Amino acid sequence: MHPLAEKVLARDMRATARACRLVDDRAGDHAAILKDLFPHTGRAWVLGVTGNPGAGKSTLTDRLIGVFRKQGRRVAVVAVDPTSPFTGGAILGDRIRMQAHFGDPDVFIRSLATRGALGGLSRSAADIARVLDAWGADVVLVETVGVGQDELEITRMAHTTLVVAAPGMGDEVQAIKAGILECADVFAVNKADRDGADAAVRDLELMIALGGEVAQVSGRARGHSAAALHARAAGAAGAGDPSGGPPEGPWVPAIARTVATRNEGVAALVDRLEGHRVWLFGTEAGAARREERLREAMHVQLRDALTDAAVAALGPALEAAVRAVARREVDPYTASERLVEAFRNGTAAAPGGAVTPDDVA
Repeated sequence: MHPLAEKVLARDMRATARACRLVDDRAGDHAAILKDLFPHTGRAWVLGVTGNPGAGKSTLTDRLIGVFRKQGRRVAVVAVDPTSPFTGGAILGDRIRMQAHFGDPDVFIRSLATRGALGGLSRSAADIARVLDAWGADVVLVETVGVGQDELEITRMAHTTLVVAAPGMGDEVQAIKAGILECADVFAVNKADRDGADAAVRDLELMIALGGEVAQVSGRARGHSAAALHARAAGAAGAGDPSGGPPEGPWVPAIARTVATRNEGVAALVDRLEGHRVWLFGTEAGAARREERLREAMHVQLRDALTDAAVAALGPALEAAVRAVARREVDPYTASERLVEAFRNGTAAAPGGAVTPDDVA
C-alpha cells in the first residue's frame, strides 16, 4: 500500500491534506493513492449543498457541522469556490466562514477552486470526497460553487442533495422551471426571517405537488436523472412498510425553514436530511437510486479517462485537425470521426507516440 494511503487510514491530518493536494493537482502517484484507499470507502454519507449565490450555503454548512459534531460524528467538508478566468486565483470563502471548526481534530475542511470546471464542482471533488471517506468521516459535506439553473453535477456525486433557496429568488415561474430546483432531496428556505419566505415555501410546495402529478401521469419520476429509478423501484416495492420502517416508493422532497445566521431551524433541517438518508439506505427504491448514482459516476470516470487518453495519444493530429477546421478544409464532425477512428485503431500506440496529422487530413 502507498505510504500516504496508510497514513490517511491512520487518520493523520497532515498526510490527508497532502493526499488531497496531490489528488486536486493530479500530481505524482495520486492514482495509486486513490486505488489503495477505495476499498476503505463507502461508509460516509455524502451530503451535497447547492443553490444560488447569496442563498447562505456556506453559513448553513457551518451550522450543519455544529449539529453533526454534537451528534458525535466526524465531519469532512469539500467546499468549492469559483476560479478567476484571468488570474486562476480564487477567494476560498469557507476558510473565512468556518473558522470555528479549524481546531477540531474531527473536522476536516478542504477548499477547492473550480479551475474552470462547470457544473458547480471541481473535477477532483469526488476523488477528494473519497479520500476523506477513507480518513474516517461519517459525513462528507460537499458545498458547490454558487450555481445557476442547471448546474447539477452534485446530484451525480452526493447521496443526498440539499438545495438552499432564499426569499426573493424571483417570481413563481422560477419554481416551476426545469433545473436546479428539480434536483433537491431536501429544500432549505434560508433567511426565512425575511419578507417573502412564506411565498418561497408555497412556490416550492406547488412545484413538488405538480412534479408528483406529472410522475403519476407519465410514469416517470420527478427530479434529477437518478430519481428516475424512484418510480420503477416503487412499482415493485409497494406503497409502504407496515412494520414502521422507512416508507417505500418515491421520495417526496422535504422543506425546512432556516435562519442560518441565528442557527434557527437547523436541527429540524437535519431531521429532514436524516429522513432521506434512512430512505436511501433502508428501502428498495433507495437502493435502486444508489445503484444508478454509481452507474453515472462510473460513466463520468470512464469519459474523463478516455478523454485524457485520447488527447495525450492524438497529440499533433488534434492540433492539425483544429487548423484544418479553421481553414474550412474539413468539417469538425468528419475531423472528429477520423480522430476517433485513429484512436480506436491503435494508431496512437504506433512508433512516434501519436497519431500523425495525415490521419485527419
